Amino acid sequence: MNWPLLWQYTGANALLGVLPAVIGLAIALPLGVACARWRWFYVPVLPLTTVLYSIPSLALFVVLIDYTGLSNTTVIIPLTLFSLCVLVPNVVDGLRSVPPPVRQAATAMGFGPMRRLIRVELPLAIPVIIAGLRIAVVSSISLASVGQLIGVSSLGYFFLDGFQRDFPEEIYVGGAAIIALALVCDLLLVQTRRLATPWSR
Repeated sequence: MNWPLLWQYTGANALLGVLPAVIGLAIALPLGVACARWRWFYVPVLPLTTVLYSIPSLALFVVLIDYTGLSNTTVIIPLTLFSLCVLVPNVVDGLRSVPPPVRQAATAMGFGPMRRLIRVELPLAIPVIIAGLRIAVVSSISLASVGQLIGVSSLGYFFLDGFQRDFPEEIYVGGAAIIALALVCDLLLVQTRRLATPWSR
């Protein structure tokens, strides 16, 4: 087994899997806050994110090649858009799950809307938000392997090479590496949730 090659493609796949979810979270947080605050805004946003998720990833890769070339960006942009389908609803659900008495108590203590959001609502919404982030990361790690079809390095290399050389063991290694990478990232996010919400232990 070529371990240096395996580590190289695992690192590339990790980057393509984690970065879109992180960027997606940065977009989903303000978008989700707006949707939770103005319910009418959520009505068009939810179907839009669902429609984006329904677009085949390979089709988006091909469309973006003319603009971003055969680069990581060509894979990161579609995976970021796909992550919004999971992250936006989770941010909204997390914020809506904060009990009204808690909001009222924060307001009574003199917390303004922004301070209440940062100090009270978002911390209480962390478990729901991270649950969505876990799904987004695992999904992106899996879909990132498709990027190998357009020449972007990922663990998909082992699928293509194994298929072309009729070497199934290589395909199994690629599949096992993707599963292991997804499990490691998921466990890290679980630990992050525990550290961020010590009161929920």
